[in-house]
Amino acid sequence: MTEQPVPAQQSETAPAGDHQPVKQRKNGLYPAVSDELAAHMRAGWADTELRDLEPLPQAAETARRRAALSRRFPGERLVIPAGNLRTRSNDTEYPFRAGTEYAHLTGDQSEDGVLVMEPAADGGHEAVLYLLPRSDRENGEFWLDGQGELWVGRRYSLTENERRLGLPCRDVRKAAGELAEQAGPVRLVRGHDMGLEAALADRLDAGRDEELRVFLSELRLVKDAFEIGELQKAVDSTVRGFEDVVKVLDRAEATSERYIEGTFFLRARVEGNDVGYGSICAAGPHATTLHWVRNDGPVRSGELLLLDAGVETHTLYTADVTRTLPVNGRFTDLQRKIYDAVYEAQEAGIAAVRPGAKYRDFHDAAQRVLAERLVEWGLVEGPVERVLELGLQRRWTLHGTGHMLGMDVHDCALARTETYVDGTLEPGMCLTVEPGLYFQADDLTVPAEYRGIGVRIEDDILVTEDGNRNLSAALPRSSADVESWMARLKG
Repeated sequence: MTEQPVPAQQSETAPAGDHQPVKQRKNGLYPAVSDELAAHMRAGWADTELRDLEPLPQAAETARRRAALSRRFPGERLVIPAGNLRTRSNDTEYPFRAGTEYAHLTGDQSEDGVLVMEPAADGGHEAVLYLLPRSDRENGEFWLDGQGELWVGRRYSLTENERRLGLPCRDVRKAAGELAEQAGPVRLVRGHDMGLEAALADRLDAGRDEELRVFLSELRLVKDAFEIGELQKAVDSTVRGFEDVVKVLDRAEATSERYIEGTFFLRARVEGNDVGYGSICAAGPHATTLHWVRNDGPVRSGELLLLDAGVETHTLYTADVTRTLPVNGRFTDLQRKIYDAVYEAQEAGIAAVRPGAKYRDFHDAAQRVLAERLVEWGLVEGPVERVLELGLQRRWTLHGTGHMLGMDVHDCALARTETYVDGTLEPGMCLTVEPGLYFQADDLTVPAEYRGIGVRIEDDILVTEDGNRNLSAALPRSSADVESWMARLKG
C-alpha cells in the first residue's frame, strides 16, 4: 500500500478558496512543495462534471421518510450525521459505513455527511444536506491531503449530489459553524460525529436526542416496497453464497473455517457492498458458540457446520440466514434427530408469523416445540408447561427466536418495547425466525454423544397481508432436502 501524505488535520492547510498550495510539515518524507510543482499540479485538468445523473431509485421513499420525521418533530431543528472515518492503524482507516439513520433518510453513504432538518415558518422543515464537495485543485487539497480525491477517488460535486439525492447540498465544512449560529435547541443523533456533538454541546439534551433516535428506529419497523426489494436481493445473493460454500467444503476441510468465511465474503463483495455482519462459520463444537466469528477452527468430515451469514446490498440492506450442514453431506442419526427438532420448531415459528399476531408468538411457538423434544429425550423433567414456565429449556435454546431485519442486521433495536417485542405484527415487517439447540462440549447434564452439537436454522420472513413470505425459501431446510441439495452441488 502506498504511504499517504500527512493527513489534513496534521497539515498546515490554506483556507478554502486560498490559491496557495497545502503546506506539508517536514517529516523527512514529505517536504514542503515548490511553487513550481504547486503551479504544475493546479493546471491542465479537464472538466469532469457529470450532467446526466438520475435521482437514486429510493429518492421518493427517502423524501417520504423525511416528511414523517418532520411531522413528528414540528418546528424543531434536527441533525442526523453520517459519521466519520475511524482509524484502524496509524494512517489507515476502517471501511466507512454510513450511520443507518442517515442513510435511511437520504440514500447517501459518504463520510462526514450531515442531514439538517431546518424548521420552517409553517411548522414543517427544509431538509438540507451538508457534504464534502470535490477536492480543491487550486490549493492542492486533492493531491496533498490523505483524503484528497487523487488518493481515495472522485467524489460527487454538490450539484451532482443535489440531482442524485433530491436535496439542496452545502459544504459540510461550514455545517458546525452555521448550526452554532442558530438559536434554540437542537436534536442530534449522537454517536456518529464527535465534532458536531462538541460544537452543539450547550444546546443538546440527552433525553430529547434519545427520543429522536427511538423515532428513527421505529420508522424502519414497516418496510416500503423499495426496501422489500432490496432485502430480497440481499437474500438471493446470500443463497448463492451458501451454494458457493457447499461446493468448496472439501477445500475447507484441508484448511479451516477461514476458507468458508472467505468464500462467502467473495460473493458478498462481488454482488453487494459487504457482509452485513461478521460471518459465523462454526464447525464442530464451535457451533455451540452463538457468535463464533474467529473462524479459525478445523472443518472435519462427520461434524456439522453452522453457517450464519448475510450479504449486504449496495443500499445497505442485509440478509441474515443460517443453515446447519453436515460437512460430508450426510447427517448421523443423532445429528438428524436434533436437526429435525429444530426444523419442527422453526416450522411452528414461521406459521405464527402473520398480521395481527403478537410479535412474541413466533418465539413462544418455537420454544414450545423445543421444550417438548427436550422432555421427550429425557434431558429435562416435564411436564412441558413446567419447563416453559421456569424457562428450563433455555439452557440449550439460549437465545430469542428472531429479530427485526433491515439496514441493521438487528434492525429497529432502539424501538420502544411496546412497539417492538410487545407489539403486533403488520404487513411490511421483516424478521428472522431462527430457533436452535446447543449442547456445549462440557455440559455434563446431557449424554456424551450430544456434547459439541449445535444446530440453528434461520430464515428471513416478510409479513404479508394474508400471512407471510419466506424470502430465503430457495435454500432447503428439511434434513432430507439439505442432503439432496448438498449432493447435487458437490456432484
